[in-house]
Amino acid sequence: MSTRPGSSRPADPYGRDVLAGRGSDGRRARPAPQRVAATAEVVAEDPLSGFVGAVVACTSSAVTLEDRHGRRRVFPLDDGAFLVDGQPATLVRPTAAPAGPQRSASGSVHVTGLKARTARASRIWVEGIHDAALVERVWGHDLRVEGVVVEPLDGLDLLPDALAEFGPGPGQRVGVLADHLVPGSKEQRIADAVAAGPWGAHVLVTGHPYIDIWQAVRPAAVGIRAWPVVPRGQDWKTGVCRALGVSDPRTMWGRINGAVSSYRDLDTPLITAVERLIDFVTESS
Repeated sequence: MSTRPGSSRPADPYGRDVLAGRGSDGRRARPAPQRVAATAEVVAEDPLSGFVGAVVACTSSAVTLEDRHGRRRVFPLDDGAFLVDGQPATLVRPTAAPAGPQRSASGSVHVTGLKARTARASRIWVEGIHDAALVERVWGHDLRVEGVVVEPLDGLDLLPDALAEFGPGPGQRVGVLADHLVPGSKEQRIADAVAAGPWGAHVLVTGHPYIDIWQAVRPAAVGIRAWPVVPRGQDWKTGVCRALGVSDPRTMWGRINGAVSSYRDLDTPLITAVERLIDFVTESS
């Protein structure tokens, strides 16, 4: 048997005492809840109700949390009553009253110093790279708070095959953001077929009426009076660039993407659609 360096005592091949840190019944003792000052940067979860929100007010006996929809609930300051970063926590009144919460690009409460939670099994799918970039630009903070991954499909025509491979089900939902989702369109027919199919209860296809997600950006944000009308049968992005005197779609996309700083730069149908999808993939199923 070997000995520890500098010692004549035999080394313990099993390491430290296996009962260390355990209670009298032999079970590992649970760590004491961390004490966290209830400041505006803190996001806490009430495990009994599942309510998650940022601190907006705190008294000597209660704390007010606000979720990303602006809903508020008041909870007593009980020992170990909350989860912060997934760990049991006791919220305590800070020495100074918390300042009003900052807002993210989507208008939700901004959480300073947040560690992104482990990704959910559920997903949000969008049609292309530009869609994914705009969603990330405005809702990226919310998606990291909720642990939601956004993936491009490269076209709604690929949706049925993608769903068959993914296998939606309870706890593994799919929200799909579709362009040009209007009555009678190809996109609407695909959405209707998915809703009536075997995964209908676990998939939500919603979207906006615009031909392309570019058009969901408010013209004023891009510095134009209105989006050009492109004759039917022409590639829409190419026609837009030609009408606006822009050399190519890549250059125009850089202009559009750089112009969006918050939800205020987007039209309501896109905002509503994305909020619905986030709600759908994060609610219990």
